[in-house]
Amino acid sequence: MIVIVDYRMGNVGSVLNMLRKIGAPAKVSADAGEISRADRLILPGVGAFDTGMTHLNASGLLPVLREQALERKKPILGICLGMQLLTHSSEEGSLPGLGWIAGATVRFRFTGDQTKLRIPHMGWNTVTPTRDHLLFRDLADEAAFYFVHSYHVVCQHDSDVLAQAQYGYNFACAVQRDNICGTQFHPEKSHRFGLQLLRNFAALN
Repeated sequence: MIVIVDYRMGNVGSVLNMLRKIGAPAKVSADAGEISRADRLILPGVGAFDTGMTHLNASGLLPVLREQALERKKPILGICLGMQLLTHSSEEGSLPGLGWIAGATVRFRFTGDQTKLRIPHMGWNTVTPTRDHLLFRDLADEAAFYFVHSYHVVCQHDSDVLAQAQYGYNFACAVQRDNICGTQFHPEKSHRFGLQLLRNFAALN
């Protein structure tokens, strides 16, 4: 069972619908017991970093999430804000993040001709894996995903970067360390490519 963590910050309905399309058993829950029994977890997210961490702290779910992710090593996928919350901190706020991926979330900074680019980065963009991983199995070399974000993750360790995209400069659009994964893009809005990525996540051990 995949549990989509409901902490009042995510596009949970769209994620659930995509999982149903691929036939993956899934539910949305804010119940610690259901989260502890999950085989896999998805941490979605739309909105500001501090608001997301405030909601997570208020939910009382952090202990069970840490147990699942760090002790029981259950596969977990952070989406958009959910990926940013995996880092230690964000320039968007002052609260500490989960710290499961070493790094920080920073705002796009452009120079020269790049300043013509709009923030947020919004729309379809090609995603290029930096190494082999099951999350990107059976995806075309030119797989494109849907983005909406003004901030991006800078990993402390290059080995945690799973894929990059280009918007003014190359940035990490997917991360992975052990059982913990994150995508800056929205697989639930990315049609066939998003379906395949979620299918791959549902198959992770």
